[in-house]
Amino acid sequence: MIQVKFFSSLHDLVGQTDINLSIETPVSIRDVWQKTAPDCTLPANTLCALNMEYAHLDDTVHDQDEVAFFPPVTGG
Repeated sequence: MIQVKFFSSLHDLVGQTDINLSIETPVSIRDVWQKTAPDCTLPANTLCALNMEYAHLDDTVHDQDEVAFFPPVTGG
């Protein structure tokens, strides 16, 4: 099982903050989005993390990993 987290506007888009996802084989982060938010298009500027490290959508996710999706962070 992997834990999936959605932050800020993505939480609003998906309608959930955390989802536990059962997977049988390694999948990509992109696959995780499609499985947890099948009715939502992944916004083009979305950042993602795998086990609290920035990651790419094609990176591989394994059982017991944590995936997070969040919008870009800006400061001022």
